[in-house]
Amino acid sequence: MAYYGKCIETVIEKLDKFTPKRDNPEQFLEAVALSLQALSPQTQSFVLEVLSGCLEYRKLLTIVVDAFYVEDGRLCLRVDRSRFMVICYLATFLLEELGFQLFCNIIKSQPVDKMCKFLRFFFNPLHLCSWIKDEWSLIYEPAHVKENWLDPLMRWQPKVQELINHLEGMSASQSSPLKTKAKVTEPKEFNLTAPRPRTIPAPELVPVVAKPRPVPQSTYQPPKEQQQLETVKRHNRRKAEELLLRANIEELRCAMPRSCGEPVQGSKQQLRLQFPPRIRKTTKLTFYRPDNVPVKLNTTAILREGALYQRQVEQELQRVDKLVDGAGDFSEFLEWQKKMQAKDREEQLAASECRRLQGKLSHEEAVLARQSLMQENKQRVEQQKEQMAKLMLQHAETRLREDRSRKQLVEQVIEGQKNVKAAQTKLTKGRRQTVQEVIEESRGLLRCRAQAAQEEQRRRCELISQLRALETQPTRKGKLVDLTQTPGYGLEGEMSIVELRERLALLKENQRRKEEEKRDQIIQGKRTKSQELQNTVEQISLCRAAMGRSAALRWEEKKALAAAPEAPLAGAAAGRLRTGARAPPGGRLSRAERAPAACGPPHPTAPIKRAAR
Repeated sequence: MAYYGKCIETVIEKLDKFTPKRDNPEQFLEAVALSLQALSPQTQSFVLEVLSGCLEYRKLLTIVVDAFYVEDGRLCLRVDRSRFMVICYLATFLLEELGFQLFCNIIKSQPVDKMCKFLRFFFNPLHLCSWIKDEWSLIYEPAHVKENWLDPLMRWQPKVQELINHLEGMSASQSSPLKTKAKVTEPKEFNLTAPRPRTIPAPELVPVVAKPRPVPQSTYQPPKEQQQLETVKRHNRRKAEELLLRANIEELRCAMPRSCGEPVQGSKQQLRLQFPPRIRKTTKLTFYRPDNVPVKLNTTAILREGALYQRQVEQELQRVDKLVDGAGDFSEFLEWQKKMQAKDREEQLAASECRRLQGKLSHEEAVLARQSLMQENKQRVEQQKEQMAKLMLQHAETRLREDRSRKQLVEQVIEGQKNVKAAQTKLTKGRRQTVQEVIEESRGLLRCRAQAAQEEQRRRCELISQLRALETQPTRKGKLVDLTQTPGYGLEGEMSIVELRERLALLKENQRRKEEEKRDQIIQGKRTKSQELQNTVEQISLCRAAMGRSAALRWEEKKALAAAPEAPLAGAAAGRLRTGARAPPGGRLSRAERAPAACGPPHPTAPIKRAAR
């Protein structure tokens, strides 16, 4: 086994020096052959054959070794990579030629643990029939891989499994304790001073928890801001009710017909002093004066002002519709709202009291849980002490049993060493015979390999000469191009270069036509937009004229009231009767007749609404 171990170590050493990117395999083998001239011819032939095979089938071996390192060989060193590649090559390609006995001797010359791991991984039937077969079939033909490599490996798998079991037994026997000496060293205890007994620590003081501060009474009382808001709301509501009553009384007084005598005038004068006239809020008006300079408005200002007038008209119509439909006050809703707010406050107070009581209950439950936890901890400590005592007794018993088994194992080893010499003589004779057989077989293999190499070299020379003859033949340079001919690749939509140019010209003409149509559409849109702006400006001018006329009329009425202090009440009553503020006694006004009476004088935005309709 020492001879095979040296041969394998030589192959591993040379294989580690090979670099695929830098070295050529043929030149590397020649250099190795020169360096091995000092060895015997048998050793040289064996080393060169194994080394050349590892280089030739490097891709196949690398696949198996890389997978071994990923799955089962995580704890193996990367230095042993070449060793595993050599063993994989011998098992795959030379197991039939070497014989199983010689293969076993080579395996036993290597580290036992590493060989057990690798052989168990490589000869696993699941690995051989699944991913190893697939990966090797990507490089070589699947039929060749299955027939020449995988089928022989599957036939040798049972015997290899017996070899693995034998190696595991050898590793277990090597790890067993060796022969003990006659005199065993007995340890003695150190003469140390006895430690002082530990003092019982003083009990820890239970921390006194500070008494929590009581909850302030302000938590259960409504805030002052809420009370202030309530008073402000009541005051505003009372004020609004007074104003509403005052406006209703004034409207009814003015609508009643009166005689033209002095007593009536005196009563009207007294009523006017008691209830001042109501001022109706109107929109901001722009007075028209002839000396005003016209302002040039942009598109945004025109559209904004037009939208403003349109929105004012819609708001006024909505207000009139609500008055016609009989809109009322919100007194009942406000009373219901107050009741619901008071009910919500009572529910909030009840919920806060419930939360306070729940907090007290949770505090008491926490105190009880803490006490129960302390009692459980004490019980657990006592149980652990009892378990530790039982474990100590069990440990002492196991120690006694182990000592007895060790003594029996030592006696068995001593008896087994007596028959070692007879076994060694038989083993040396068998090894000499196998060595001679291996030498003869290796010579025959080398002769076959040399003949195959010569045949391969001759075939390569013939191929090189044929390639050089092809290179020397003249080639025609240049190519005639017909622009009207299609390529003929069989693709959909093939066309010649002339047809392609015509289609591009048609596409450009269509694109130019589309651009002109789009330009015309943009111009037409600008014209329509300018027409809409012009219409809006006309509507705005009409609205401003109407607002100016209404403002002038109001100004004239103010002048007349200032000149004749007795006329306003009669004029206002006559105006209300003339505009239809109240319905006649015998009939009911329609919606179109009631709208002017509800909103006073005609609104300046009426022309805009009519123009829109």
